[in-house]
Amino acid sequence: MSEKKDMSFLEHLEELRGRLVKSVAGIIVGIIVVVSFDQFVINEIIMGPRNLDFVSYRAWCHLSELLGLGDQLCFKAMNFTLQSTTMGGNFSAYMLVCIIGGIVLAFPWIIYQLWSFIKPGLNAREVNSVNGIIFFVSLLFFIGCAFGYFVLAPLSIQFLGNFEFADVAVQSTVLSYLKLTTSLVLGTGLIFQLPVLVYFLSKIGLVSSAFLKKYRKHAFVLNLIVAAIITPPDITSQLLVSFPVLLLYEVSIIIAGRVEKNKAKKEL
Repeated sequence: MSEKKDMSFLEHLEELRGRLVKSVAGIIVGIIVVVSFDQFVINEIIMGPRNLDFVSYRAWCHLSELLGLGDQLCFKAMNFTLQSTTMGGNFSAYMLVCIIGGIVLAFPWIIYQLWSFIKPGLNAREVNSVNGIIFFVSLLFFIGCAFGYFVLAPLSIQFLGNFEFADVAVQSTVLSYLKLTTSLVLGTGLIFQLPVLVYFLSKIGLVSSAFLKKYRKHAFVLNLIVAAIITPPDITSQLLVSFPVLLLYEVSIIIAGRVEKNKAKKEL
């Protein structure tokens, strides 16, 4: 470990290059897996939210009945079509699906390579304090992706695809559809890293539990604004989207508090 700490700048660059190459190799393996099951990935996963029998739509409709709301949360139509307006549109869409799928599948491997690059610069106590970091980062990422896929993407597709403006019909390009869904899925996966981010920021003293508590109301309002923008205009959908992020914020406050307590014990 000491040899790693005494490496020169160029040696650090060489180490980083090696980690990047291994990360890209992992993504290529993920792409190969996606290509091997391309029809299932495209028809069942990517195009799943386009179908009215998608699991999320059926769940919301069932929830609406349980809450005594009738069919208020049921989605009854898909008033938009997908098309490709260029010769290479379908091929570009296929490549985008493969690349994004490869990145998602290789995410734990990418985090492992990043951690392997950072770890030699830490002492044993610091390494032990973040034991299991790869597992927790990956778990939060996949939970976030699942939330984006099963909640945010279907709500956004329904709202934007069925939004009426005069008599203009929505005819979206397949690339536009993919960019919307993939950005929501990947974006949510990254947003769910909030507790991990707060942990490291609190370790270096840039964020405290008092700071997070002070701006809790601001975070709450901002979260509701974002939820109102990306979801259909009903309070139920907005709460479905905002609640997990608020929960993560509260978890982050607890994490920051624990980091501060551990620091105080070590200073005694």
